Amino acid sequence: MIKINQAVIVEGKYDKIKLSSIIDAVIIETEGFGIFKDKEKQKLIRKLADKKGIVIMTDSDSAGFVIRSFLSGIVSPDKITHVYIPDILGKEKRKDTPSKEGKLGVEGVDVEIIMEALEKAGIGGEKLEKGTVRKLVTKTDFFDDGISGKDDSVNKRKALLKALDLPENLSANGMLKIINTFMTYEDYKQAVKDISNSED
Repeated sequence: MIKINQAVIVEGKYDKIKLSSIIDAVIIETEGFGIFKDKEKQKLIRKLADKKGIVIMTDSDSAGFVIRSFLSGIVSPDKITHVYIPDILGKEKRKDTPSKEGKLGVEGVDVEIIMEALEKAGIGGEKLEKGTVRKLVTKTDFFDDGISGKDDSVNKRKALLKALDLPENLSANGMLKIINTFMTYEDYKQAVKDISNSED
């Protein structure tokens, strides 16, 4: 179990049950789309964000991204850490049928995958020494490498997301942020080179 200082935001009670066995943190459920009308819960999330920051860990399906986007609109971006669960096809044990998009949610993925996702987001991972300057991947790099702004950028971006085990619905801006959270500039360049070689 790891202790997380920030409040963790998940979609439902089963996600909360799953995370409660892995992390020691305040865990808040959005109750799916219920968060859109729940002014009190919105106020609580904003308060927690201002006090200690929040971690958003929604499912990697479209609904999860809609909820993530909504929360990103009510809380200052510098107070949010995004944790992304990779796209994994399957069905939760408690359900009779898979979800609409057939992807496992937070409750359905293995503990190891959740721990890796937290580490990728910089939670519980190594911290850089003070004074260490890190070269970050920029939007210019994305353009130069064909990840954005070019004719074949959509396909290239999808290939890179797949190679990095990140959700396919991630926007270019979201992708940039997460890449800079868990990869070095050199690792990013190598990943781009690898997908370019696999296309040849």
